[in-house]
Amino acid sequence: MKGLIHIYCGDGKGKTTASMGLAVRALGSGMKVVLTQFMKGDYSSELKILREIPNLQLVFCEKNFGFVWNMTEEEKAEAKAAYTRQFETAVQLAIESDADMLVMDEFMSCYELQFIDNEKALEFLRNKPEKLEVVLTGRNPGPELCEIADYISEVKKIKHPYDKGINSRKGIEN
Repeated sequence: MKGLIHIYCGDGKGKTTASMGLAVRALGSGMKVVLTQFMKGDYSSELKILREIPNLQLVFCEKNFGFVWNMTEEEKAEAKAAYTRQFETAVQLAIESDADMLVMDEFMSCYELQFIDNEKALEFLRNKPEKLEVVLTGRNPGPELCEIADYISEVKKIKHPYDKGINSRKGIEN
């Protein structure tokens, strides 16, 4: 089976949820999955249950840098180095373990902010192992990413509790 490239993008809730659902579907069919979440810690509730599923390998950043707009230039440089290592580790692990799927949650943010080497990312996506299914999430994919993708699903926000001052809730948004 030829692996395809998926993009879940937009400003609505559900991009990560969709990618996790796809990973669970793949794992349920006996596929091997590598999953990484950029710009998030390793505390998301879905990870607690996913850690217990065989054939799943998780890759995390060694540090949570918080929101970009709060970072100093020095912290941004440190984040770029850390997220580049995270990207390279996830890709290498997917290739070396002969994974069937690689999920890179919040990839678009790292790509847009150039926290990963965009040319290396594009080169990987254009030349990925043939069977590897790649799932990317985040807002605002660039036209070059849209051109490479086989699936693009946009999640559009119509209404969100955050607009009313309701913070993220455990088990629902995190």
